[in-house]
Amino acid sequence: MRIAFVHDYLVQHGGAERVLQCLLEIYPYAPIYTILYNQKAMQGTFEDKRIYTSYLQKLPFTKNWHRVFPLLMPPAIEQFDFSAYDIVVSDSSSYAKGIITRPETLHLCYMHTPMRYAWDDCQKYTRDFYFPRLVKLLIPFAMNYLRLWDKVSADRVDVFVANSNFVAGRIKKYYRKDCLVVHPPVDTKRFFLSENIEKGEPYFLMVGRIIAYKRHDITIKAFNELGLPLKIIGRGPELKRLKKMANPNIEFLGRIEDAELEKYYQGCQGFIFPQEEDFGIVAMEALACGKPLIAFRGGDIPEHMEEGKMGVFFNEQTTPAIIQAVKKFQTLSFDPAYISSKVQKFNREIFKERMQGIIESKLAAHKARSI
Repeated sequence: MRIAFVHDYLVQHGGAERVLQCLLEIYPYAPIYTILYNQKAMQGTFEDKRIYTSYLQKLPFTKNWHRVFPLLMPPAIEQFDFSAYDIVVSDSSSYAKGIITRPETLHLCYMHTPMRYAWDDCQKYTRDFYFPRLVKLLIPFAMNYLRLWDKVSADRVDVFVANSNFVAGRIKKYYRKDCLVVHPPVDTKRFFLSENIEKGEPYFLMVGRIIAYKRHDITIKAFNELGLPLKIIGRGPELKRLKKMANPNIEFLGRIEDAELEKYYQGCQGFIFPQEEDFGIVAMEALACGKPLIAFRGGDIPEHMEEGKMGVFFNEQTTPAIIQAVKKFQTLSFDPAYISSKVQKFNREIFKERMQGIIESKLAAHKARSI
């Protein structure tokens, strides 16, 4: 089987990149096509793979400021030639699904979300990423074009696989497409319930890129008032601003080594998750370690977390709502073994088995129709 993978851009290591890593474990010989590749930012991930980039790779500033060039992305992803492949799997939250393939080549898209900044509030997008004033003025006009392109590009996909039922609903709304659902992989061998946890000062934990929609701001304000220890792991454009507003009980750990991350999960008393996510892989990693959540009731998390048994929800993304949820959390007790057991269905081997089955069965059906 001649197969290739397409990824939006390899400029940071997050949940989508973990999915791509898992897919490459099934088909390790497959090349990766991507708009941009920042080798330094990826810190060695995928360095042993064949990676093909677009013409934007050669332009200045694009690898670090790719969000400033949304109108250049569609022609960049459309430039690739996939005529040598039987199947192309796009791993997409924006542009990768917009590839152009010949009729005999099957295009399967594993979708993390329809393009959020095209279909959701583009004003929020401009606020979140601190664009220059001129760019902010132009973005609403660019979004009109991107919405049209995004809808047309969705029609190029032969098979959609969504990462959650929440995303499947968005695909149905914006693209009018049905899809399968396969949840992203959680490394349950790495993130697990441990009996050998070093006892220290109890703390709460947040993990993820430090960008506006993750809502570190309201969490920091809540813990400033509560005075409880909070550790924050991650880097991003919001870091400097948030450090200025945080009291000494809040510690910023930056990016840490992968081997250390599970120790922080296992050592915390609760994991704070104030954002709306399409799946929320870091929350699932915390649950896999037996740690209860304090989570916003939005996105895909309510489908997987039992309130009272696996954590506490809050209904509004506000500081008072988080304070109230933390106080409620402190009155409850949780069974770590039960929490961890509920996440085992997302383990990597189940993901790989399901995706391989879908890829190969859909390709066989496509070939049969082409005869």
